[in-house]
Amino acid sequence: MIYSFNGILIYSDHISAVIECGGVGYKFSASTKTLAALPSNGKQAFVYTYMNVKEDAVDLYGFAEPGELELFKMITSVNGVGPKIGIALLSDFTTDQLSLAIASGDAKTLTKASGVGLKLAQRIVLELKDKMSSGLAVGDTSASSTVVADISDGSSPKDAIAALVQFGYSNSEAATVVAKCDLSKSTEDIIKQALRLLSTKF
Repeated sequence: MIYSFNGILIYSDHISAVIECGGVGYKFSASTKTLAALPSNGKQAFVYTYMNVKEDAVDLYGFAEPGELELFKMITSVNGVGPKIGIALLSDFTTDQLSLAIASGDAKTLTKASGVGLKLAQRIVLELKDKMSSGLAVGDTSASSTVVADISDGSSPKDAIAALVQFGYSNSEAATVVAKCDLSKSTEDIIKQALRLLSTKF
């Protein structure tokens, strides 16, 4: 299994890129966010990778951050969700937004991604909601908590959810309301927004 590439970027477009390592060019598909994070052609580049082996092909997928890779693996573990859907979701949402949408049971939001219908979105939520919300709230050592922890050091949404749980709200309630807040704000501001929404039953 190829875990990562570290070499010279020799090509990239809106869906894939090629990194040359030891004289061999490895082509991989990636989310728009990972592709945007790559340097210009001719410069050193590093990505984490996932190898998808099928009977008639071997496809590589690249990720700028380990959290994105872990979330991709969780999503594609759902029956009927292939790598293309995983990449589409990671292209349309940040790992923060995607984790919170799943944790809060917001299947409708997931349908904004290309190729994701309501039934498929509901299946993703059904299979991953409990794993995701428990990782968001209690920070265990499961794959879901790894995803959240890798979003950023001292993840504001994660900390806000944990605080709301301490206030007596359930994991689901906390994740749902935090998903409706401005996640670019500090933990304190997110908590204030969340409490305002909770007071009006959002």
